[in-house]
Amino acid sequence: MTYSIDGRTVSAEPRPGQCLRTFLRESGALGVKKGCDAGDCGACTVWLDGRAVHSCLMPAFRAKGHQVTTVQGLASGNALHPVQQAFLEAQAFQCGFCAAGMIMTVAALDEDQRADLPRALKGNLCRCTGYRSIADAVHGVGAIEQDVAGAACGASLPNPFSAGIVTGHARYTMDVDTADPALHGLLHLKVLRSPHAHARILRIDTAKALAIPGVVAVFTHEDVPKKLFSTATHEDHLVDPDDTLILDDVARFVGQRIAAVVADTEGAAEAGCRALEVDYEILPAVFDPLQAMAPDAPLLHPGNDGLAGGARGNVFLCLKGEVGSVAEGFAAAAVVHDETYSTSRVQHAHLETHGSIAWRDGDGRIHVRTSTQAPFITHKKLCYLFGIFPHDLHVFTERVGGGFGGKQEMLSEDLCVLATLKLGRPVKWEFTRPEEFLGATTRHQMTTRVKMGATADGMLTALEVHVVSNTGAYGGHGGETLAAALGSPLAAYRCPAKKAEGHAVYTNVIPGGGFRGYGASQTSFAIESALDDLAAKLGIDPFAIRRRNMIRPDDVIQSVWAEPSDVAFGSYGLDQCLDLVEAELASGKGDQAPEGDWAEGTGVALAVLEAGPPTEHRSGGEMRLLADGTYHLAVGSTEMGNGSVTAHRQIAAAVLGTRAEAIAIINADTDRAPYDTGTFASTGTVVAGQAVELTARALAAEILSYAARRTNTAPEDWRLTADAVESATQRISLAELCRLAAAEGHHLEAKRKAYLSPRTIGFNVQGVRLAVHRVTGEVRVLHSVHAADIGRLINPLQCRGQIEGAVAMGLGWALTEHMVHDAQGNILNAALRNYHIPAFADMPRTTVLFADTHDSIGPLGAKAQGECAINAVAPAVANALANATGVRFAHLPFTPDRIFDRLGRAAGAPS
Repeated sequence: MTYSIDGRTVSAEPRPGQCLRTFLRESGALGVKKGCDAGDCGACTVWLDGRAVHSCLMPAFRAKGHQVTTVQGLASGNALHPVQQAFLEAQAFQCGFCAAGMIMTVAALDEDQRADLPRALKGNLCRCTGYRSIADAVHGVGAIEQDVAGAACGASLPNPFSAGIVTGHARYTMDVDTADPALHGLLHLKVLRSPHAHARILRIDTAKALAIPGVVAVFTHEDVPKKLFSTATHEDHLVDPDDTLILDDVARFVGQRIAAVVADTEGAAEAGCRALEVDYEILPAVFDPLQAMAPDAPLLHPGNDGLAGGARGNVFLCLKGEVGSVAEGFAAAAVVHDETYSTSRVQHAHLETHGSIAWRDGDGRIHVRTSTQAPFITHKKLCYLFGIFPHDLHVFTERVGGGFGGKQEMLSEDLCVLATLKLGRPVKWEFTRPEEFLGATTRHQMTTRVKMGATADGMLTALEVHVVSNTGAYGGHGGETLAAALGSPLAAYRCPAKKAEGHAVYTNVIPGGGFRGYGASQTSFAIESALDDLAAKLGIDPFAIRRRNMIRPDDVIQSVWAEPSDVAFGSYGLDQCLDLVEAELASGKGDQAPEGDWAEGTGVALAVLEAGPPTEHRSGGEMRLLADGTYHLAVGSTEMGNGSVTAHRQIAAAVLGTRAEAIAIINADTDRAPYDTGTFASTGTVVAGQAVELTARALAAEILSYAARRTNTAPEDWRLTADAVESATQRISLAELCRLAAAEGHHLEAKRKAYLSPRTIGFNVQGVRLAVHRVTGEVRVLHSVHAADIGRLINPLQCRGQIEGAVAMGLGWALTEHMVHDAQGNILNAALRNYHIPAFADMPRTTVLFADTHDSIGPLGAKAQGECAINAVAPAVANALANATGVRFAHLPFTPDRIFDRLGRAAGAPS
């Protein structure tokens, strides 16, 4: 058969049942992405004779005789298609994984469809942007600014890989050329997952699987190193319990890996998994963390002694602390509020699923191309598990299609390396979308009891919090998220007496992991909701009670531990944030409530977050002057839509007085970049960015010093410009200076390291005006406003985009997202269409405002931007719902059925 793909003729025979998406990728059209293979996300959108279709739903043979156009064939010669150009100028992407499909959909719209984007874009999802920049691109609103030498910091410059993203040429983890000699003989790995929540494996019969044509090997718990580890990636591995094996003989949740099948094709590997025969001994299971804490509960990890606080049984960590006396504080209170709040278990839903490719080169080294937020920690863990010398292993990323904490985990790399070591051939494993729900990680579900006391004028006298965190079957991130839950949300308020107790509990559900907001989201929801409830009892305005009690610049930043902390005020803009949100909500902007039986309400919430975890976090930078007078920068952090690559180039350019385009960057590669703990916990700017600033300053000093030595002058006589060093009487181009240095065997280069201490603190305030239908429970957000104190804005466009994306994710958590389990632990909504992350039609346009501050700790006055914004969103929605209805909704998410039920009971309707 012959096919016309992007104007070229391809002669190939699709496999029986092959979809168009995989056929196109095998023909070289790697811009066609896989986000779901179910027609839900639109990442695979192409044109068939000019009509946009989801290629994952179309059999490949049906494209015969038609013109297939992918994003790679949309441009005309060297000129971008107008929609590609519009997406570039609006920077209508962050990770960029959805961009190719989104561009193909938009480029096929007529004028009537462009006027109704909520309907026209219903088949395309974006997890990063919040959709505002996409709407701007459709309407021709550009936002990027000129790259001016010496003025890079503070400019809205484009992502350096923008052209590759909008044309489909940017390479994500699975975008490899299988004709590459290194990948010759590529094998595919699939896993059999447990159908039981708790079971012991008695026997695995592999004979039928091995008999399937194309199956090369099957690996079970008998074939892997018997080394316990944690899939979580932290600098200090001791903060996570070593409770996991690569493959185990006990399954502790539905979806746990039981065996791995490696075959010549994915289809053969999947068939091999289906052919495995496994005998299980079913064990008692427990899904509720409160029940799991009971003395007679079935134990997930017998012999667990916990990490701290006398934890035992299914409680692997217990944290307690108190400052002042809450007993005295409650006795002195005029009003006491006591309520329990809970949050839901949600999925990251990054459009690029987890995946890795491992191979061995001619000199015996193992290479791992992977979608991780922490390649260097992954490198360490793989060396430990397989006894590999560090020099013999190379781990790297190219572009990563979203992370949000979900890729702060080693979930695919270990089995790929195992298979490559055993078989000597390249091995690829790419998660399916259902596997993300069944076998990755989630946000920790937490139940939080808040007891709060205050004087009659609203001054807090006591704050007590009890948290039970459902960490699932394994404890990675369980301790750190619990510590975060008991940290900044309590430190946000001045109170003479604070007390907290938290338990991280094993249960037979999918493990919790790192997730944007990282534990603080859950208790921020509870505390911010409780504060509004307390304000209502006192008859005090929600803004007023926050102003009276919020932390101030001369306060000690303290939650419930008396020990010294390295958290400090690098800047303070919380008061500005409250003022900005209050004024915007009062402006009358936004949509009006629909006519009919709708109640309208306004809510506010604030969030405080330290920039980085309390454990060790470090990063390095390397720079050198190149022969053409430009610069090379290497930094270990991962780019996954967080904007670190763009920000790091701008930081270096600002220090060196040049343009960002003069900085070529390499990142996230254990061979070619210096060590970096990982890109998580708000560290991409404050740690890696600090390393870049220190390195750039050192290189600038080295360049000026060398110029001075060459001319027998003093370094202070010289200054660095975009393309030269200049003194009052001389000018030497950077290219010439580099040539002179090279002739002497001297390299103009520098290397510096940065460590996460002290940690600055960021502030965010979210305001919401919404309408709720009194009968159906439908919620519509009419006005969303967010104010952030993130210090100096390295890239204002990027900062706004990060916050818009965080707000969108927070609205999804508040209103729609919830992983549903049945009584046996099966996940019932393991698909994007049933799980429902926000689509274009679900998102209001959020007004983003910034406090005017300059941080004394962060690089060039900047602070973290992308994480803390989510923490204030759900409680602001909850407080607006309470304001509208007079009913407190204390449990996420606020779906119409839950609202209908509560409003009906509040009105006295029969239950």
